[in-house]
Amino acid sequence: MRRTAALLWTHGGRSIPRALADVLVCPLSKQPLRYCEATGSLVSDAAGVSFPVLDGIPSLVPKDGKLLDDQEVKSEQESSTRDSSG
Repeated sequence: MRRTAALLWTHGGRSIPRALADVLVCPLSKQPLRYCEATGSLVSDAAGVSFPVLDGIPSLVPKDGKLLDDQEVKSEQESSTRDSSG
């Protein structure tokens, strides 16, 4: 538990550790989630839903998810592509 807390502190409590993000899946579609640094949330491209990350803790409760319209999904995908290529 201490090791996880230390990882969260190193990321400033805003993001989540990469290892954790790699194993999380959408509670609705059961598909992988991607982390969007622009919004600080986990996004399910399959379901078009964004889940908040609060103090480094992902909130994957379906009622906490925010439905994304097509424009938001495209802009978040573009920003994550730019972030990973830069």
